[in-house]
Amino acid sequence: MYIVTGGAGFIGANLVAALNRRGDTNILVVDDLKQGDKFLNLRDLVIADYMDLSEFREHVRSGRLRNTRIRGIFHQGACSDTMEYDGRYMMDNNYTCSKELFHFAMEQNTPFIYASSAATYGGSRIFTEHPDNEKPLNVYGYSKLLFDRYVQHQLQLTRCTAPVAGLRYFNVYGPREEHKGRMASMIHQMHQHILTGGVVKLFSGSGGYGDGEQRRDFIYVEDVVKVNLFLSDSGSVQGIFNVGTGASRSFNDVARTLIAGLGRGEIRYVPMPEVLREKYQSFTQADVSRLRAVGYDAPFHTLEEGIGGFVAARERAGS
Repeated sequence: MYIVTGGAGFIGANLVAALNRRGDTNILVVDDLKQGDKFLNLRDLVIADYMDLSEFREHVRSGRLRNTRIRGIFHQGACSDTMEYDGRYMMDNNYTCSKELFHFAMEQNTPFIYASSAATYGGSRIFTEHPDNEKPLNVYGYSKLLFDRYVQHQLQLTRCTAPVAGLRYFNVYGPREEHKGRMASMIHQMHQHILTGGVVKLFSGSGGYGDGEQRRDFIYVEDVVKVNLFLSDSGSVQGIFNVGTGASRSFNDVARTLIAGLGRGEIRYVPMPEVLREKYQSFTQADVSRLRAVGYDAPFHTLEEGIGGFVAARERAGS
């Protein structure tokens, strides 16, 4: 059995879909369907079971899953709202829960691949997996960083034979993120704005960048899934890895590519809200040297290829 936490979410559901495509259906999806429309991500997928996160944590704590043969755990579940200021809730969800699952996986000697985030770098201008570059700007980024450091410390203390990998996702976009609302990728939000109003609003000059020229490393979700599966199947890889394309592109590039693909739309520039100015990453670009060094050699989608795939998937879905 595979376990996918956050399996009804964006990346989790895409992982389940990829497992299905290779013939794996013995999958336990763990999530919280309090937000009812998330079930839409699961209705075309084949799984063996579903469990609410609170129930699953109780099963882990009580040892009721101890005799279950688990082929791998993909821990994608988390509170990913960068504007969430309830630190107690964030740390329980993203840190304490992750520690419980890490130790459960090590007891089971099963691969443990989990979602970290480029938010661990925060205000840094260098995106290499090193403590000098880790400067989170919010409690979400800190919760991810603290767990990364916990895992690194545990790997130094113990001889873990199963793969353990923390994946610092950069700006992931693609199908199955409709439920995320304001936390959906900017590519998803721009696409919706073009369809509904014909206008993409980008921030005017800030952080030393011109209008709409703030830059991010945008990575298509299909590439993120491939990295997860590669590391789970590796048999031995351990550590923290950036997961991005290694190329930085501007928001103008994104908007123009979407407008060209849809055949309509225009760009307007608006001032950045004051509440974001001190917490906004105006530039990200993953250093993927460490990921390449452990043998991941598949090419990443270019921005144009990924947006093309995203638009085609949305058209097939009828939205």
